[in-house]
Amino acid sequence: MAEKNNTTVVVAMSGGVDSSVAAALLKEQGYNVIGVTMKTYDFDEVGGNVANETSCCGLGAMSDARAVAAQIGIPHYVVDFREAFSQRVIGNFVDEYLQGRTPNPCIICNREIKWGELLRKAEALGGQFLATGHYARVRFDTTRQRYVVSKAVNDAKDQSYALWGLSQAALSKTMFPLGNMAKTEVRDLARRFGLRTANKAESFEICFVADNSYERFLKERVPDLESRVSSGEIKMGDQVVGKHRGYPFYTIGQRRGIGSFGKPVYVTEIEKKSNTVHIGSQEELMRNGLTACQINMVSLSTVPEGMSVQVKVRYKDEASAATVYSEEGSGIRVVFERAKRAITPGQSVVLYDGDDVVCGGVIETVLSC
Repeated sequence: MAEKNNTTVVVAMSGGVDSSVAAALLKEQGYNVIGVTMKTYDFDEVGGNVANETSCCGLGAMSDARAVAAQIGIPHYVVDFREAFSQRVIGNFVDEYLQGRTPNPCIICNREIKWGELLRKAEALGGQFLATGHYARVRFDTTRQRYVVSKAVNDAKDQSYALWGLSQAALSKTMFPLGNMAKTEVRDLARRFGLRTANKAESFEICFVADNSYERFLKERVPDLESRVSSGEIKMGDQVVGKHRGYPFYTIGQRRGIGSFGKPVYVTEIEKKSNTVHIGSQEELMRNGLTACQINMVSLSTVPEGMSVQVKVRYKDEASAATVYSEEGSGIRVVFERAKRAITPGQSVVLYDGDDVVCGGVIETVLSC
């Protein structure tokens, strides 16, 4: 790496404490730092939070990012990615739900917007690296001659699951300044730097669905959706036990909103073609494997047949032991040592070897026990 004072790092600043500290740390370490905040949507377009613009694209967040940049003495820019975000992230989100699947828009945003549009903008600004406030680590493995994403030291905050889609070219230009820190350390640093975001609360909802109502969002985005998908059957086994509001408004593992049956029941399967939502017991949610497509290799260029790995099927999932095999058409098949709960088509599956991300992909089908 070049001398720090000759190296320009563009930091994606969301207005939160993590990206604020990432920028301040890099500035303190002697890098030339530029702060950039992305404008990815308008609140009057996505609805649900028009009077309370508090998320990463709100005026308050942009104001916080700009104020932090001024505090630490770095230039700050706002870049407009609304068109790309609408087409690639929101468009995918809607399309996946209409297919009866459950999407993960943060992963699409990371690949297409942060390490796509923003990385190109960073290079145009003269940046050699793009840094974010993600809790993860990146390194170059000289033996494999590959860039590797690894879990954060603080496992409770680890965000490596959401980074499986980044290319080797993108990783070669990436910094994660917080990868070796706990959240408490980051807060302490924010106070030491005197940042206005030091005590700012975290946001956990999907940014463009600020009220967390996917049903409201989908109905507004697709005006005739309700008439197209409502009144399908809810089945328990072969028996019809009710009518649902529309299959896009359900997800695997869901318990609420499916009726009362004198015992806990969950959504176990969604069939778009027949407009059917299947429900069953906790045991019926258990599956022993999956197939996945859209595979992106990270620590390895190919997956050895029969490799033992640890696997996550959702962001806050506890990794489970499994064996991975290749599938026709560049996909993979994952077989778990023990059946796993609520594996959901459309979500991401991420394979780990120790702390390192081997690869990731999108869950296509679920294999029954």
